[in-house]
Amino acid sequence: MTLAADEFIRRFLLHVLPAGLQRIRYFGFLGNRHRQKQLTRCRALLGMAPASPPDARSTDYRDHHEALTHSSLRVCPKCHAAAMRVVEQFPRVAPRRVPAHDTS
Repeated sequence: MTLAADEFIRRFLLHVLPAGLQRIRYFGFLGNRHRQKQLTRCRALLGMAPASPPDARSTDYRDHHEALTHSSLRVCPKCHAAAMRVVEQFPRVAPRRVPAHDTS
């Protein structure tokens, strides 16, 4: 479709919110409160199979990465033969708290 410049700008500006309005990003069927129920309903209406529950046994991030990308984080990325091993672990450091300003 070909549009004149002024018509294109008019249609584009229909999506711009007026000053002072806040967009609600997570509203509707993806709102947090009823997301699971609504997604189940959407799948049923689209004729899709119900979502399978997540595998409770596989909670390691390396397993999730391998399932998604079909590449293992447990083997060397250079030679693809040797197993990766932990060489050093750094201790977790608590975040430094900034003292509140005294306003007296």
